[in-house]
Amino acid sequence: MPLEKTRAPAIEGWFTLDERDPHLLGTRCTRCGTYHFPKESFFCRNPHCAGTELEEVELSSRGRLWSFTDNRYPPPPPYVARDPFEPYAIAAVELEREKLVVLGQMVAGIGSDWLEVGAEMQLALEPLYEDDAHQVLVWKWRRS
Repeated sequence: MPLEKTRAPAIEGWFTLDERDPHLLGTRCTRCGTYHFPKESFFCRNPHCAGTELEEVELSSRGRLWSFTDNRYPPPPPYVARDPFEPYAIAAVELEREKLVVLGQMVAGIGSDWLEVGAEMQLALEPLYEDDAHQVLVWKWRRS
C-alpha cells in the first residue's frame, strides 16, 4: 500500500492549503485599510500612512485578469522548475475585494492564447514538484 504524500506550501504562510477554496494570506493596515501581499510585519507600505498595526487576512480567491505573458525559459538556480521544462503563462490578477494585483502562474495546460484581459479568475493549487513522499504546492490562477 503506497504511503500518503505529505503536502507542504512552497512558501510557508503565503497561502492556505484548502484545495477546494484556497486563499492567499496577506495583511491589512488597521489605520488606512491598505492590503499587503506578501504579508507585512512592521509598517504599512502605503506612503501616505504611518500605520504600524497590521492584521492577517485571507485575501480574495477571485479577481479579474489585469495582464498576462508567457514564460518560455526555465528560471536559473536556485529556483526549481519542472524537468523537462514546459513553458507556462503568468497572470497578473486584480483581486476582487482588495483591488491588489497579484502575479502567479496559470494552471498547467493554459497558455496565453486562452487568456484575455478582464477575464474572471480563480485561485488554485498545483504541485511545484513532488517525489515519492512529498508534494510541494504553489498557488496558481485558472479561469472561473
